[in-house]
Amino acid sequence: MSRPTSDHIVLSSHPRANQRGTFLDIRWGAPTATERGPVVASLTDPAQRNAIGTHAGAYAVYRALAVASGELQRDHRPDLTHTAPADTVGPHPQWADPAKIVSLDPWGHLVASAFADEIAAGADVRPTIAITRAHINMPELRAAIAAGRLKPDGDILTDAGDVKVTKAAIDPVWHLPGLAQRFQVKESALRRAPPIGGMTVYFFGDVSRLGDPATRVACRLHDECNGSDVFGSDICTCRPYLAHGIEVCIEMAQQGGVGLVVYNRKEGRALGEVTKFLVYNARKRQPGGDRAETYFARTECVAGVQDMRFQQLMPDVFHWLGVTRIDRWASMSDMKHGALVEQGIEVVERVPIPEDLIPQDARVEMDAKKAAGYFSNYVPAPEDLAVPKGRGLDE
Repeated sequence: MSRPTSDHIVLSSHPRANQRGTFLDIRWGAPTATERGPVVASLTDPAQRNAIGTHAGAYAVYRALAVASGELQRDHRPDLTHTAPADTVGPHPQWADPAKIVSLDPWGHLVASAFADEIAAGADVRPTIAITRAHINMPELRAAIAAGRLKPDGDILTDAGDVKVTKAAIDPVWHLPGLAQRFQVKESALRRAPPIGGMTVYFFGDVSRLGDPATRVACRLHDECNGSDVFGSDICTCRPYLAHGIEVCIEMAQQGGVGLVVYNRKEGRALGEVTKFLVYNARKRQPGGDRAETYFARTECVAGVQDMRFQQLMPDVFHWLGVTRIDRWASMSDMKHGALVEQGIEVVERVPIPEDLIPQDARVEMDAKKAAGYFSNYVPAPEDLAVPKGRGLDE
């Protein structure tokens, strides 16, 4: 959204240079919410703002359109009655370390209680994290029960394949000084960055046990893939690996630990779905067919880079949860593993996707990743990488 001035347009999502907000002093990494202070990005009262941007991440554009079209009142404030978290997360010691969490507000789910006095006094402080409970059911889980890999227990997993979960939706909140330090860039380069998507965390088992060093943790860290996750496209292993990761998480919960699936909005290696589909076309049409030896090259030809997910921010969610060790890590990614270890999070066991869960058309991707250093029980031979394994575009 913007507001006109006499000679130019000023973005209302950015405080003006001469504007002095009510809540100026945010002590990022303070040990309590009161000492840290609220993060205020709402537009109902610009004088209160102490943050750049607006709520809802990438959905902020839709909010702007709703206001502009008259569907949403600009001064609407959410009624937070009965919206408290369905399960307790934190506080954990990591919340008091300003270097540990720089991309989300660790107090974001506790806004209604932690800043109740400020809200009662008229401050428009809004949650950036919401925690609820649900049941999930996937055909792959019913298949795992039928195959004997999963056993219903009547609590976490039912005979029908229903799984009890707690889930948390997290919008990004960037602490720019910490973010700049994490990436070794200038803070000014980040100040006009556009909104990005957030993440969803699915918890299997007793959430309150997180943060206890005795609690065993299993995890699948998953980056969004709409084509596979939702529609079952077989050109990649995303949905099969997600389903396998959920199996690992259910098993851990049944053993008294906690399972975590962290689902990030990073479609197509954060290159976007349009770029991803262009790459698919280039792979299928290239001379010699779709093969592993040119897998990353085809991406780079279209996008200019192989991957833009930048996993440096990924460990923040584990710091929010108080996790210092992951006992079973259902991921082959070397970048994700490296980012965790760099942030002091121990990974005990890395769990690759079982070979029989890999779709035939996804063999190109899988072989290319293994050859590039992704965790695996074997590395394909160079001559094997040159063999076309993907379908043609018209098949």
